[in-house]
Amino acid sequence: MECTVTWTGATGARSGMGFLAETGSGHVLVMDGAPDEARPENGGRNLAPRPMETVLAGTGGCTAYDVVLILKRGRHDVRGCSVKLEAHRAPADPKVFTKIHMHFTVRGRKLPAQAVERAIAMSHEKYCSASAMLAKTAEMTTSFEIVEDDAAA
Repeated sequence: MECTVTWTGATGARSGMGFLAETGSGHVLVMDGAPDEARPENGGRNLAPRPMETVLAGTGGCTAYDVVLILKRGRHDVRGCSVKLEAHRAPADPKVFTKIHMHFTVRGRKLPAQAVERAIAMSHEKYCSASAMLAKTAEMTTSFEIVEDDAAA
C-alpha cells in the first residue's frame, strides 16, 4: 500500500497547512489544519478535514465495511449501516486517541441482534486493522441499534 502526501501551501504570504494525499489506488484526499489566530503561518484555513479526523473516519469506514460484509455473508438482509465515532485525545503531544466509542446503526429486515453484535465483535477482534491499531492507545467501546426496514427489496 502506498500514499503520497504533498503540502499544498508551499507558496504565498499565508501559506497555510493544507495537504493533498494521493493514494496508491489512484484516489485523492484533501486535509487541512485548524486556523491559528495567534500564529496564522502555523495554522490551516479550515478547508478540509484535519489529518486526525481522517484517521477516525478511516477507522469508521474499515469497521462498517466489515460489519456489512459479515452480515451479508451470513445471508442477513442488511440494507444500511452507519457508525458514529466519538473520540477523546490525550491533552499533550502526540495527542493520541485515548477513548473511542462507536455507535452502529444497522438497517435491514429481521436482523437478529445477536448477528449484529457478533459482526461488530468480529470486526474489532479479527478484521479491522484500523481499530486494532488504535486500540493500542485508546479504550474502544461499541454500541448498536437495529432499524427495521419494511420497504420492499
